[in-house]
Amino acid sequence: MENQSAALRAPRKRRSLAQELVTVLTEQIRDGQLKRGDKLPTESAIMDAHGVSRTVVREAISRLQAAGQVETRHGIGTFVLDTPSPSGFRIDPATVVTLRDVLAILELRISLEVESAGLAAQRRSPEQLEAMRAALDALNDSVSHASDAVASDFQFHLQIALATGNRYFTDIMTHLGTSIIPRTRLNSARLAHDDQQHYMNRLGREHEEIYEAIARQDSDAARAAMRLHLTNSRERLRQAHEEAEAQN
Repeated sequence: MENQSAALRAPRKRRSLAQELVTVLTEQIRDGQLKRGDKLPTESAIMDAHGVSRTVVREAISRLQAAGQVETRHGIGTFVLDTPSPSGFRIDPATVVTLRDVLAILELRISLEVESAGLAAQRRSPEQLEAMRAALDALNDSVSHASDAVASDFQFHLQIALATGNRYFTDIMTHLGTSIIPRTRLNSARLAHDDQQHYMNRLGREHEEIYEAIARQDSDAARAAMRLHLTNSRERLRQAHEEAEAQN
């Protein structure tokens, strides 16, 4: 019984330490000690500086990634993306933990990003189209690295918001951060009873259809492609949610 109690306490203690580290790093970003584009210290350096384990460091970095404050580039390091606003609207990624939560986020994204894609098709510049292409290429190159893929996926959707020319679309997407990507919280392929590679290929095709419609400046097709992409994600997860509810 005593061993069981210790085993239950350990994960809670690790989560608490991870949150403390998140708070410290977030304050460093907010205070300008770590600026946008800066590379975070190595895992070993953070461990030494804060007296925590590698597991705690990785969990803290994962939370910062989910909040859209940093991104990890495989083989290079972790870089600061965003300066959090103390009063700004943000969905706390720690609250997006269940299938029901992720489904609710997808409903929000459908209402926001369908129109975003249509406006981007009308207004995008050649440079913005190149940025979308770069994000898609990075996503295709990083399919074997989950954290990299999530960051690239978010960047693609963020570039579309930027191309609307409406800063409020960009602000909302930035505040939402990578927590809007289902793979941040869930193994979407497994939940959909799909092979990981097949699942990623299908997502790739959906992204390419969005990109191609924006490239040819077809607003209606861009809206339709974005709606199809997000609706497909919602339906795959909705079915998984219903299966889980039935089992319970």
